[in-house]
Amino acid sequence: MTEKLPHIVIVGAGFGGLHATQRLAGKPVRVTLIDKRNYHLFQPLLYQVATAGISPHEIAYPVRAIFQRQRNFSFLMSRVLGVDFERKKVLTEEGQVDYDHLILAAGASVNFFGNASLEKNALPLKDVSDAVTVRNHILRMFERATLEPDPEKRQALLTFVVVGGGPTGVESAGALSELMRLVLRRDYHTNINVEQVRVILLEAVDNILAGFPASLQDSARRSLQRKKVEVRLNAKVDNYDGQTLTLAGGEVIPAGTVLWSAGVQAASLMGRLGLERAHAGRVKVLPTLQIPGHSDVYAIGDAAYLEEDGKALPMVAPVATQQGKHAADNTLAQIAGRPQKPFHYNNLGMMATIGRNAAVASTFGMKFRGFLAWAVWLVVHLIGLIGFRNRLIVLINWTWDYFFYDRAVRLISRE
Repeated sequence: MTEKLPHIVIVGAGFGGLHATQRLAGKPVRVTLIDKRNYHLFQPLLYQVATAGISPHEIAYPVRAIFQRQRNFSFLMSRVLGVDFERKKVLTEEGQVDYDHLILAAGASVNFFGNASLEKNALPLKDVSDAVTVRNHILRMFERATLEPDPEKRQALLTFVVVGGGPTGVESAGALSELMRLVLRRDYHTNINVEQVRVILLEAVDNILAGFPASLQDSARRSLQRKKVEVRLNAKVDNYDGQTLTLAGGEVIPAGTVLWSAGVQAASLMGRLGLERAHAGRVKVLPTLQIPGHSDVYAIGDAAYLEEDGKALPMVAPVATQQGKHAADNTLAQIAGRPQKPFHYNNLGMMATIGRNAAVASTFGMKFRGFLAWAVWLVVHLIGLIGFRNRLIVLINWTWDYFFYDRAVRLISRE
């Protein structure tokens, strides 16, 4: 009789789930990956889809295609509703999935911090559909502005506010400004004076790019300002009704567009599991990444809360990637009866691009800015994409944009 192999179920095809699955290739286990989408998304480049630089399919890759040669792998496209820890079953819309070991890599969702007006009217940037919605919206604002005779209403249509001064917000603001001042100014040269366009970056604290060295924060702020982005610090948003943005101090900014990049929280699934949670709804885990009281269940990436040196690990792709590999290794160790190892994050640094020839990076104790940091950012993100075809197409689009000031995907499409 053939020995039944241990069944490892992984929830989420993001960076953590992807690398956990890859780590288990060729091992004497069965692996089932569950996700509500049938693709892995390279989220760091979502803002480039939103600003018409690249197409959605260039940063997404089918899960089944990624693992088509992994013989111990199967995929279930379904939404996970919960987990029955006592009976060791994952509850999905398609039915129950039994597991021997479970890795929760459910990722994150947008956090509006309970502000209903922002949740209703601001535009998030978390998935492909969000990016396409943002792109369509931005281009529609220009089309509407060409027909608007009232100067004040036209100004509101041409005012684009990005809320949140982290890497996503900084990169989005820089890309937006370049899209409008280098590309769309030629498309709309007979209708719109590009000097009327405002791109405003709002940050609730006293500097952008929290966690970066102060000198790089200042450098990034100056680069944004050179690109005509208005950087507003200590500017907390109180309300947005779709037409006017109100700050906590009472200032009102008429704006037809507000992009929200000010916060994320653990995916809603983590709140339905009855587990102890910490900041941003993340589930507390042991240093081995196991969930307390459930030795056969691991949580990783944005879904997991773990501190090192008194600080919570950040909700970024490198943490999820390293934890995915580590959770897979610890699961195999548990199956083999070997001791499990605590997780330690190897921080390789941080980087953010502000646009053409401008970026900041901090790695191995060294600081980079300007063209060198921008070139490193390009290489790192190209390598991160899955599939030679995607890398080639993105490289071609970036090269074309760099030399000809022409974005590839200025299309208003059905959402």
